[in-house]
Amino acid sequence: MKLRSSFFYTIRENIKDEESISGNLLVRSGMIKKIGNGIYMYMPLGFKVLNNIEKIVREEMNKAGACELIMPNLMPEDIYVDSGRRDVFGDSMFSLQDRYKRNYVLGPTHEELFVMAAKEKIKSYKDFPFNLYQVGLKYRDEPRPRFGLIRIREFIMKDAYSFDMDYNGLDKSYQKMFEAYQKIFNRMGLDYKIVTADTGAMGGLLSEEFQAIAPIGEDTLVLCSKCDYASNIEVSACVNQVIENDKELIKELVETPNAGTIEEVANMLKEPASKFVKTLLYKIDDKFYACLVPGDREVNETKVMKLLKGTSIELALPEEVISITGAKVGFAGPIELAIPIIIDNDVANMKNFIVGANQSDYHYKNVNLSDFEYLLKGDIKEVLEGDPCPKCLAPLVFKKGIEIGNTFKLGTKYSEDLNLYYADENNNLKPTVMGCYGIGIERIMASIVEQNNDEFGIVWPMNVAPFKVAIILINTADEQQNTFANELYDKLNSLGIETVLDDREVRPGVKFNDIDLIGIPVKVTIGNKIKDDLVELKLRNNQVSCDIHTDELINKIKDIIN
Repeated sequence: MKLRSSFFYTIRENIKDEESISGNLLVRSGMIKKIGNGIYMYMPLGFKVLNNIEKIVREEMNKAGACELIMPNLMPEDIYVDSGRRDVFGDSMFSLQDRYKRNYVLGPTHEELFVMAAKEKIKSYKDFPFNLYQVGLKYRDEPRPRFGLIRIREFIMKDAYSFDMDYNGLDKSYQKMFEAYQKIFNRMGLDYKIVTADTGAMGGLLSEEFQAIAPIGEDTLVLCSKCDYASNIEVSACVNQVIENDKELIKELVETPNAGTIEEVANMLKEPASKFVKTLLYKIDDKFYACLVPGDREVNETKVMKLLKGTSIELALPEEVISITGAKVGFAGPIELAIPIIIDNDVANMKNFIVGANQSDYHYKNVNLSDFEYLLKGDIKEVLEGDPCPKCLAPLVFKKGIEIGNTFKLGTKYSEDLNLYYADENNNLKPTVMGCYGIGIERIMASIVEQNNDEFGIVWPMNVAPFKVAIILINTADEQQNTFANELYDKLNSLGIETVLDDREVRPGVKFNDIDLIGIPVKVTIGNKIKDDLVELKLRNNQVSCDIHTDELINKIKDIIN
């Protein structure tokens, strides 16, 4: 690519409506352009980066034995109605009608269609195993697109699905994909963690996420400071507190005027927050529940949903709390409460704690489990940084991550719902066992920039950079400089080393700034020293430059790239 005759531009100023480092740098470097909220164009340089990422993904998927296909994005809505997922996706699914008023949707994910494809092959136990994948567009009506390419409405995903006759087969297929993912992200030079996660709308037996470490990440990763424990905060287990052996006292009603928060009541009663039990009311699948956790903890809604096997959860509205408790908000408690109660494991270990009295301006102190009835007990509180690791008891640490890939053991959820059965050795029908594996292509692109940048711009790793080498021609009017620059450009490209030549008639400083901004790994500057057969060689990730003889240049560049 010769810049003087190519579509190339950069933007000097920071972009006002890009709140992430990656979004700002990708727009400024002319790689992407926003055309709407959560919708981007991919310009020639950005398109090359995407292609390089996709190339690595395809190579490792193919090595793992997966077969690529293409799925449509426009689908009859009935497909998702039949699988029971139309209501699950709700407003996040783009819907439209054709000229005959038939309902269609833009695919947010493709489990249903992959099952339809698999039905063409699967008849008996002899038809396993196999894996299908695609690299294609997905559409989700995100309520709040943000952070550049990290959360968008139209995005490219690699999604794959394995099909096996039993769970032993699934374990093997899953391991193949798991190892392929590690190779993919290692080749891209990403700093990532693999964490256990919630299966969410996908369902199934197991979900693991590949999370790129970045301060702007939307997910909180819970990591052990000593062992290999790693989990998303949504599902991170908590170690139970030691059971208190205090003698149980008789509960006592105390007046707490206008003290509706733990902090206010704690100050009034001169007790620590850990002595309180917090009562929060939730509406779960159209039924109200009270969730009890220690006063210095928060409820983990995902854990509550798992415990109840629910599909939706939301905090009760203030007017609903008042109606249920008969008291102002802030005074809810478990005693004589007319809705089912779920308590955290730590609450079960507490004695003589303080709760709301379901009376405005009153609390009970010295409350024990014998003072009320509960429906369920479980781990429903949010883990805190510094808590003991569930595996080795060392302190836990938190990091932020961007989800760039996920793997699911779906089991028979979709095969049973969508009638994907096979005949076993005894001619009995059995449901197919499935796995699902996704990678967000644009999220990888954004994550790499979040992890690889400096004050000058992007610092692309070699494997994904739009070009490996940038040649900067200082004086386009100098015949010797011009001749060598073009000969070097042709030679490198003939060797398969993608090279860009900045032959624009602009000031050298502009060229240096632009090449640094777009992040080309190797920079060769051709100036007056060419008279002595010398050029300047500089790596983007190292600001130290050196002069090198023209006869040694090609081999040196090969060594760097390899």
